[in-house]
Amino acid sequence: MRNQSLLGAVIAALLFTMGSAAKGVEESEGGKTENANPREAYVFKTIGEKKLKIHFHYPSDWKATDQRPVIILFFGGGWTSGGVGQFTRQAEYFASRGLVAARADYRVKSRDGVTPDKCAEDARTAVRWVRANAGKLGIDPQRLITSGGSAGGHLAACAIIVKSVEAENDDLSISTIPQAMVLFNPVLDLTKGPMVKRLGGDKELARKISPTLHLDKNTPPAVIFFGSEDRLKMHGHEYWEKAKSLGVRADKFIAEGQGHGFFNHSPWLQRTLIVADKFLASLGLLEGEPTMQAPTGEASQAQGQQNKRQTWQRHQRAEQAKRQAQRFFGQNDRDNDGKLSRAEFPQRLRRFLIALTLTRTA
Repeated sequence: MRNQSLLGAVIAALLFTMGSAAKGVEESEGGKTENANPREAYVFKTIGEKKLKIHFHYPSDWKATDQRPVIILFFGGGWTSGGVGQFTRQAEYFASRGLVAARADYRVKSRDGVTPDKCAEDARTAVRWVRANAGKLGIDPQRLITSGGSAGGHLAACAIIVKSVEAENDDLSISTIPQAMVLFNPVLDLTKGPMVKRLGGDKELARKISPTLHLDKNTPPAVIFFGSEDRLKMHGHEYWEKAKSLGVRADKFIAEGQGHGFFNHSPWLQRTLIVADKFLASLGLLEGEPTMQAPTGEASQAQGQQNKRQTWQRHQRAEQAKRQAQRFFGQNDRDNDGKLSRAEFPQRLRRFLIALTLTRTA
């Protein structure tokens, strides 16, 4: 019975440290890839046996000889998890409005053992690949928009940095700087708080991938979305304040009563797309009025209540997992050093964790 209890605690601890309880950024934001139906996909980067693909959605009247604006979307997941299917609905909408829309993959910690700087390298490679292949994609390389959510929003914003982390084989003569950004609750400064720990405490490396620190008068315009209850919204406030002082356009959208990842669900999915549409139209990157309509009245209210319940339930599960993890460590940390040595860790659970790790990395 004690081993079963410990086993449950360890599982809870693993879910806590790898999932939604890791301070908001790791909240699961990846979409279901089985719903993706892109018109075309290309491998844009190969690292060893790993092939990274970028998935394109084209307007119905698209031709390879077109010169359309293009938007590149990066999924969220705390640089740890997530999936390229997350922004399928947004990509389909933008394609219906005349953009070429692309959803780019990148390496993440849970699958590839990488840190955020490598995620940023992959994102910068994706932007360069799109520009280099404009001729066959039917796009104008000088009308490029980067977009993403949470960690993906961070990667989209990293494109504005002139000198950042770079992949060894990238053509550095091709700029990563977009003409506009659409950012959903992005991380924008990795030098503060616990964020730098994800880079082993390397503050100089953190600075290289902290978009707010690289703002200048030439930074492209952005629209940035945050929920009022998102603990990461301070990233938005710091960016907005600095952009204002530089005379750089940075539109603000705050969803009252909403937390991290609110834009993934109705009615905020529709509302944020309408705002993004109008923002891009104001820059000449879209024409006409938005074709998306947000739910109204009782349907909108019911959906909002459901989203709040789901957010509360995720929080409760995270808190329960945290309490179980704390009990487990308290029961087994016999020398009270805050860590579990090999000798302190129950042998049966050690074998289980090794098997679990091998399964996750297979």
